[in-house]
Amino acid sequence: MRNPFLHGVGGVLSADIAVPEHERELRFYSKVLTTGSTPLWQDDLTNNQGTPVIGLGERSPEYEALPLQWMPHFQVSNVAESVDLTLELGGQELMHAKGDGGQSQWAVLLDPAGAAFGIIPAVEDQSGSAHHDERIGCISWPSLVVSDVASICEFYEKVIGWSAAPTNTESGFEMLRPDGVAAAEICAKNKDNESIPSVWILSLPVDDFDESLRQVREGGGEIIKEMTGADKHTVIKDPVGVYIALQAAI
Repeated sequence: MRNPFLHGVGGVLSADIAVPEHERELRFYSKVLTTGSTPLWQDDLTNNQGTPVIGLGERSPEYEALPLQWMPHFQVSNVAESVDLTLELGGQELMHAKGDGGQSQWAVLLDPAGAAFGIIPAVEDQSGSAHHDERIGCISWPSLVVSDVASICEFYEKVIGWSAAPTNTESGFEMLRPDGVAAAEICAKNKDNESIPSVWILSLPVDDFDESLRQVREGGGEIIKEMTGADKHTVIKDPVGVYIALQAAI
């Protein structure tokens, strides 16, 4: 079972980025994500129930150290321990928020391949349901393409609390939460995906896939890799050079 958008250790709660040309970027994503007769996203990039899932912030001096990547926020059991493990395993700490007593609250990190991600304490599910409706607008799937799959899988197993399970694709692994639900995928770089950088690629569902791709081109973005068939899925680059993916809503 695949479902990254769950509460608990290993789940993906949200994602954000701080960008230059903020107004232009907001216009771009607002048009790209709100296509179709029943858009899955609102113009402010909340989903169509008004819940913040992705955040597009201005690139102020406070955020200059952050790379231009969409950064998923992974839930972990202990933020401080995950930060320490990141440093031990060759990653970097970019930001680390602590409370008045010195307790870790959240952090932004880089893995050894250069992919940025955030970590936050695991959030308990108050709804009593383990399912969600993808059509409300959420992160459908995060994926990462790297040269050294084995070491990066081991990194995330230790830092996030995932376990790696081989997929049907060559040299690919689904990263499983402790409850066995797949939350992400890590794939080996090859000739088919060499145009995709080693950053977390977030797939966002859209209501009118073809119209969204038209809006990408019209808004100054670029189609990087388009996959058709039963599962329409395309990696794009936005006007300031940030990579993300669009997925046809089921």
